[in-house]
Parts: sequence; C-alpha cells; structure tokens
Amino acid sequence: MAFTASIILFPNKERLLPMKNIIKIITGFTLLVSLTFCSPERPLVNSPDGAIKLSFNLKNGVPGYSVSKDGKTIIDTSFLGFEFKSVPSMSDGFELSSLEHNAFKENWKPLWGEKEEVVNEYNELVVNLIQPDELKRKVIVRFRLFNDGIGFRYEFPRQPNLDKFVIMNELTQFKLTADHKAWWIPGDHDSYEYKYTTSKVSEIDISKTEYAERPDRFVSHPKSVNTPITMQSDDGLYLAFHEANLTDYAGMTLIVTENLTFEADLVPWANGDRVRAEAPFTTPWRTIIIADDIDELYNSNLVLNLNEPNKLKDVSWIEPMKYIGVWWEMHIGKSQWAKVDIEGSWAGSGLPHGATTENTKRYIDFAAERGIKGILVEGWNAGWEYWGADTTGFFDFVTPYNDFDINYLVNYAKEKGVELVGHHETSGDVINYDERLEDAFKFYNELGIRSVKTGYAGQIRPKGERHHGQFNVRHYRRVVETAAKYNVMVNAHEPIKDTGIRRTYPNMLTREGVRGMEFNAWSDGNPPEHTTIIPFTRGLAGPIDYTPGIFDLKFEKYRQPNRVHTTLAKQLALYVVLYSPLNMAADMPENYIGNPAFEFIERVPVNWDETIVVDGEIGDYTTFARRNGSNWFLGSITDEAPRNKKISLSFLDDNKTYIARIFRDGDDIDYDTNPTSVAIEEIKVTNTSALDIKLAKSGGVAIIFTPNN
Repeated sequence: MAFTASIILFPNKERLLPMKNIIKIITGFTLLVSLTFCSPERPLVNSPDGAIKLSFNLKNGVPGYSVSKDGKTIIDTSFLGFEFKSVPSMSDGFELSSLEHNAFKENWKPLWGEKEEVVNEYNELVVNLIQPDELKRKVIVRFRLFNDGIGFRYEFPRQPNLDKFVIMNELTQFKLTADHKAWWIPGDHDSYEYKYTTSKVSEIDISKTEYAERPDRFVSHPKSVNTPITMQSDDGLYLAFHEANLTDYAGMTLIVTENLTFEADLVPWANGDRVRAEAPFTTPWRTIIIADDIDELYNSNLVLNLNEPNKLKDVSWIEPMKYIGVWWEMHIGKSQWAKVDIEGSWAGSGLPHGATTENTKRYIDFAAERGIKGILVEGWNAGWEYWGADTTGFFDFVTPYNDFDINYLVNYAKEKGVELVGHHETSGDVINYDERLEDAFKFYNELGIRSVKTGYAGQIRPKGERHHGQFNVRHYRRVVETAAKYNVMVNAHEPIKDTGIRRTYPNMLTREGVRGMEFNAWSDGNPPEHTTIIPFTRGLAGPIDYTPGIFDLKFEKYRQPNRVHTTLAKQLALYVVLYSPLNMAADMPENYIGNPAFEFIERVPVNWDETIVVDGEIGDYTTFARRNGSNWFLGSITDEAPRNKKISLSFLDDNKTYIARIFRDGDDIDYDTNPTSVAIEEIKVTNTSALDIKLAKSGGVAIIFTPNN
C-alpha cells in the first residue's frame, strides 16, 4: 500500500538577486496530509525550474522515494532506513507524522573558487516519520531539489527512546532505470588512488580488473565503488552520485546489487561498528547530480550548497597560490626524504637527503625569480629514517634534520617575497599526530608558515581503523579546525574525500584523493585518458592537488623506463582543466630554466571568476575555458587518440578583440621520441572565431586570451 498527499502549492518567488547582496526567500508551512490507499505516486516536490520531480512513499511501513527528470523516471522506487546494534532497527513500521515544504534562494560569494558567485536555490520537502509502537521513535528525511539534482539526509531529533546508538547498516538505495555507462574506482576503504574503469553499471566488478589482487587494501565487496561515481545514459543525461557535508560519520561507498540498484555501504570501525552516534544527530547528505550536458555536470554547486556557510571570522590570511617544491626529485630517485639510513627501514637507498638548506635555497631563488609564491619541502623533519621499521611515533613535526635550518630558510624566503609550505607526513599514525597536533600548528604559526600539506601514507594506526571510517573522519576535521585556529591552510593527501566542507572551512583548500602525478614516477603511470576522466568524477567533489607541470617527461637520467604519459603542452593545459587553489609546478627548477613554455605556468591564475566546459567526452577529450578578470585561459586535452578539433571561442566577450597566445604541440611532436616539442604563437581573435587545433597523442593546447587594448 502507498499514501499520497494533498499539497498546497505556492507561487514561484524567483527574483533577480543583486551581485553584492544575499537575498534569502523562505516559504514554509506544514502540509495537510490525507492518507489514501492507492497505487500511483504523486510528486511531492519539484526543482525550482520544474524539470526534476521527487515522489516520497511508504510501502508497508518502509519509506522510499523516486525521481524523474522531464517526465522520465531516472531513480525508481528506492528504500531508506537503518539497522542498529543492540536496539530495534529503524527500517520499517513507519507512519507519516507530517510534511513540510520550503523554498530557498540566495546568492553567495566564495572566498576562492571556480566562479565569483554561487546561486543556491532549492525546493525542500521535510518528511517527519514515526514508528507508532511503544518506543515511538522518530526520524526526519529532508529532501532538497535543485535545478541540477537532489540531496537528502536523515535527522534523528532528541527523543526519550533514542539516545546513544550504533548504526550497523544504512539502507539507502539508488535504483537505476537503465544500465548506464559508468566511470568508477573500487570501493577501497583506504584509498581513492586508482585508474578509472569504464563499463556498464551491470559490469562493475573489481575481480575483473587489475585491482583484483590487492592484499594491502581492504575492499568490502567486488561490486563496491567509491564516490563520486559518474554515469551517462544512452540519451545523454549525466548522473553523479556522491555525498555532502561528511561530518562525524563514516564515508559511504556504494554496492551494485540486483536490478541495477546501488546500496549504501559505510566504512566500518575496527570492531565492525559503522557509525557511533547520539541524538540529536544528522547524517551527511546523499547527493545525485542530474545534468543535461557536460558543462552543467561540472559546474554543479549542489554538493557545495549542501554545506554550512563559512564559520571562520578572520579569513584575511587565506590566499590561493602556486608553489614548487622539493618533492618530484625524491619520487624519481634524485634524492630521498630521510637524511640517514636505518637498518630495516625503507630509507636504505643511499640517495642523498633532499630537504637540505642549500637545496631549498635553490628552489626559493627560482620561485622568487619566476613569481611563484610557495615552496613545499618534504623530508625536512626528523623521523623519516624510521619509516618501515617496527616503531611508531617517530615524527614530532617540529624538529628539523640538522642539515635543514628552518628559521634561516623562512627568513630567506620572506626577504625574497615567497614563503615555505609546511609538510606533516604521519605515515598513518593518527594517534601520534593527534597528540602533537596543537604544537605542530603552533610551530608553523610562530614561523609565519600559512599552509601545510598533510599526508597519511600507509595503514592507519591504531591498527584496524580505516582512512575513510568515522574514526578518521573525526580526525581529519580536527586537523582542519586546529589549522584554522593557527591561521594555516590545508592541502590533505591520502584524505577523506571532499564533500564540500571547504565552504564551511575555507582554509581547507585542496586535497589529493586521486591517482596523481607521482604514479608516473614509479609505476606503469597514469594512462592518457586519466585526466580526461577525473574532472568529471573526482573533480565533482572539489579541488584536486594533481601536481601537474612536469617538463622532463622521461627523466631518463634518474629512472627508466618510467615516463609521464603526456606531451609537454598537455601538462600546460592541465592547469586549466584541473582545478586547485594551491597548484604546483611539480618539476625541478633545472627543467624549467630556459624553457619558454614556463611562461604559461607563470601567468595562469589559481582563482577564477567563471568556468565553462567548452566540450568533452569523458575518457576521450575535453576543453575548459576559465576567466580571471578580463583574461580568459583555455586548456584542451586528448587521450591516446590524436585529434583535429575546431574550438569555438563564443565564450569571449562581445565586441572585443583578444590576443591569443597559444602553447600547442609542436609540428615535430612525437609522443614516443619527442613529446616535449611546444610551439608558441600569437593571433588576434574575437568571440566569432573558431580555432583549428591539432592535438597529438595524449597531447594538449593551452591558450591565454588577453583583451587587445
């Protein structure tokens, strides 16, 4: 049996919103509900533009929902609920208590990001449910419909018969209506650093990929995937499943079950608990982006809008910037992180220490000459020599090696108008880092270091806990809050996935959470298609510290036969295609000096006023255009297939002529023998122009458009 509700509709309150003011429109009332026993469902809430409709239903006391777009069902009846530990579950036996319907609209300005203003507009349905037995427990399901998708979460109000509780299973479902093409990575509980697999949803199966044998990783189910997972229907509609505002909860993976249904699977604590909670309690939002084209998919702000506004009072110290660093040289084998070798440790390579005072000065000098603001130094603090040995707590985060004079280097950099970027590698020892967290950030604050890269390479300690479980989600948040207390920006590696918390804590600038550049240094590398996929999968979650900008693509002097699987022009284009407010020029200074292509890295911004996906097919090619002030920057890349493309410049302003400075694959480019050939040329263009571009195998083009004044 099912119920339907009689709904009082209200007029659309849309109005033009001034750019500098935030206007909120809230309409709320309790609906008059008439329970009728009938089979058809009626839409209970629409998106503001009316295209997306959500129906809520109760079938035999089990709550469920369905979603349609333009009259076509895209999420069939999917059920909701929870199984608890030691207390009765909240999965069935529900009755409807009341419904509320609200509308909301605001414009808000991010402190930094990919656009200067964000529109937050939704219609909301609040479903109040009760189990009318002797416990009379209550739960609220809150749905929000945006023009580009939906979000919903569960809320457990304070109540007599639900105090502390343990969630053992979240029963959220997403039932698809067709076998879509999907881009996915395994539902690893410790890492997102995988190549993407492209398959039909029905064909998702880790056991049939190269990751089938991963004894160092824990994957809960062969049909488990991490989010965001992106899909495209046969008629071109894009869907992307993720979560927003992951706070004090376990990370959610999805398992493909029968009938093309995804079921939530939460990363457990060491003892098997999924989430430990106490009412009142609110879960993260479960999100579905629904987009008609690839530009709408990428430019969705749904996840960001489902987070709370900025909580930091003083944000004057938060500044996006480009950086270089003592980093790539250690990955390719020129130097190493540890200063000395300890028997039984990984640091027995005999390579020289990279983080020395003199080597860091060399990076500082280059950065100052070329207008790069930050210098990351990894391996500066004592303890690296014990990595891999049978010991814990070997990092204290405040004691430099004796060949690294941190006080001198901070002052030396400051005199040259640049600054050090701190580094906190934990080796997964969360307990040790927690104990030293306050001192570590206070140390950086007193030195005037405003940004830090954190790392959690290795298995989490205490043993049995996972990177993506509630234990570590709590820890990651403590790090961001402690960093904010001491005016430090965070770039998290081996992180929990981004779920939009950067809106609430804008010092959480960027994170890894992706198979990044370093894999090219010591593995089979990232395939040419990789960077045509991640903007529309991992990139939907938030900024990516991918660390582009490698100019010596084969680094044969240090390691063979490894290489970066792109042309040099594609490395330039990645600064536009992949977004990060902390963006690295990842190669060593000696590979940049004298190369005219470095001009593009010098000039490309890290903060944007507008972003457009000009074209793209996920896994094949894509073209991005981004605006900063009056200048536009374009990046276009391809996979292993060379392409001849005609790129429309209709995104440029009307009635203006621009000078287009083009950095493209050279005429003598050859992916295997001459991948670093770059041609640089200038032409005049307008928004009626179209550029004929030739992209080499795994090639690219990067363009700066400057108004011709």
